[in-house]
Amino acid sequence: GTEPAGAMWLPVEVRERVEAVHSSSALPERLRLYDDWADSYEQNVAALEYRAPHLAAASLAFAFPTPPAEARVLDVACGTGLVARELHRRGFRCLHGVDGSAGMLELAQRTGLYRQLWQCVLGQEALPVPAEHYDAVTLVGALGEGQVPSTAVPELLRVTKPGGFLCLTTRSNPSNLRYKAELEAALERLEKQGAWQKVLAQEVGNWERATSDKESTQGTGYISGVIYIYQKCPVPQLKE
Repeated sequence: GTEPAGAMWLPVEVRERVEAVHSSSALPERLRLYDDWADSYEQNVAALEYRAPHLAAASLAFAFPTPPAEARVLDVACGTGLVARELHRRGFRCLHGVDGSAGMLELAQRTGLYRQLWQCVLGQEALPVPAEHYDAVTLVGALGEGQVPSTAVPELLRVTKPGGFLCLTTRSNPSNLRYKAELEAALERLEKQGAWQKVLAQEVGNWERATSDKESTQGTGYISGVIYIYQKCPVPQLKE
């Protein structure tokens, strides 16, 4: 007989959590969902086979011209620290994190990977850090419908040093396509204005398991996603 589609292999709890945080509920409610989710988040994400943190960290490390131990990185929407763990594995040692959820930040704190952590709801508040402060800024997984609005992207640029890198990801599943188009329009506008240069935009097939068949890419049971890397202008010129 035919195998059931991929989504059905996901534990019900995982499916419901993911659908809840991605549906556009009001912000306080969504932050509460993340607070409640914090303790089981990493097991749930493992069940999803969520590859974004790994792929984003690998791409960022690849973009860096020199070994990154001293590079200052701001991990926005850091959650429990999945991205920090991947960056740390690739030699990044100076990591700061920001998240809207206190429950998530508490777990990020316990990893011991961050030098500083702040609670901040991006899209509603400015980042609590000075301009042109970071060698790299990452925003992995939170650029999506009902999460961080695409209007927050200039705020990420503000805190990045000239020549610094920004690593962003979004999902390409059907319910996020409108948001993705909006995000890409915002990214292109900034590029036309000369704010940054595109280094990479890579579509990835098996981003994570789909939570429903209608979200799945051509019946694979997975959804796809994209990694973008931009470099803030002015880009330093290489010495002759």
